[in-house]
Amino acid sequence: MNDGMLSQDEIDALLKGTDDDGIDDVEEDAVIKIEDVLSDIETDALGEIGNISFGSSATTLSTLLNQKVEITTPTISTIKQSDLANEFPKPHVGVEVQYTDGFEGMNLFVLQSTDAAIIADLMLGGDGNTNNEELNDIHLSAIQEAMNQMMGTAATSMSTIFNKRVDISPPSIMVLDVKGEKNNQYIPDDDVLIKVSFQLKIGKLIDSNIMQILPINFAKDMVDGLLNPPTNELYQNHESDNSQTSTHEKQQKQTEDEALAKTEKNSKTKYLGENTHQNASVHNAAFSTFDEVDLPKNEKRNLDMLLDIPLQVTVELGRTSHTVKDILEFSSGSIIELDKLAGEPVDIHVNSKLIAQGEVVVIDENFGVRVTDIVSQSDRLKKLK
Repeated sequence: MNDGMLSQDEIDALLKGTDDDGIDDVEEDAVIKIEDVLSDIETDALGEIGNISFGSSATTLSTLLNQKVEITTPTISTIKQSDLANEFPKPHVGVEVQYTDGFEGMNLFVLQSTDAAIIADLMLGGDGNTNNEELNDIHLSAIQEAMNQMMGTAATSMSTIFNKRVDISPPSIMVLDVKGEKNNQYIPDDDVLIKVSFQLKIGKLIDSNIMQILPINFAKDMVDGLLNPPTNELYQNHESDNSQTSTHEKQQKQTEDEALAKTEKNSKTKYLGENTHQNASVHNAAFSTFDEVDLPKNEKRNLDMLLDIPLQVTVELGRTSHTVKDILEFSSGSIIELDKLAGEPVDIHVNSKLIAQGEVVVIDENFGVRVTDIVSQSDRLKKLK
């Protein structure tokens, strides 16, 4: 008898099941937690990798969209292949990223269609205020470029983390419909997957989540690369060979080095001595003097030689500045407001230097400028400094 207590073997048998039907039922209905596939240290390491890599990606996305972008510390959990349809009940945008150097594997980024539409609108120069969830090819290309820039920055950060080259192929983008058969080839085939959820904030336009789906083996490879970095075997072998060198060989090498250095020193001394005797007569170099020559008065300031040099004369009516978005909206009939009032004198530039001001006149059918004020010589000299 065992006093009513279960042995360890009995506990293991209950946990694993006693027949095939029981195993299938447990695998289908059991809730798989992140603790069942990753240890606490591995989970923290995976979160740190995502935090560092996507922290730099947020800066890149902020530059592209001209908006404040925040990507918070990720939440890591597991998700079954069969639960993906419930996780994404309506079409989402999926971005597949394939690693080509440093790691072997792929992961899938999923974001909501509304968020993708806002990002696409910002990438195309809009203000992001759009309710259109239907994405055309232009929108998908804009999102693909944004993700390409983000993942390129993330790969650079991962190269620093893992101290090795990490590179990716250009991301593939698709409208992901998990319930349908289309694009299912982009979803990993594993029964249980790792889901890394980031909170994404873009200005006041987006406060949502972007999710990263990756296989367990790929996640473990990244964690193992961080926790157990590979050692340089060549360096270790070199150190081992050096440690096995005998004391006699070291002393012999040291003696040979000292003899070689002494020979080179003697050779240099002999060479310098011979050159010293050969060049015994040394004196300073003598230069001829140039006396000042008086030129005729009519030749001292002869500007006639410069009179045929062409100069560019430009009349500036006014200036203004606009953003790229405003310039792209210009069309025939658009009016550009300048920084000068009507009736103000225009600036006359010679080789991009302001020399005078005047007023616009009409001569026959051509415009002209009547000079009304010449910039003083002192003012021109001040602008040259």
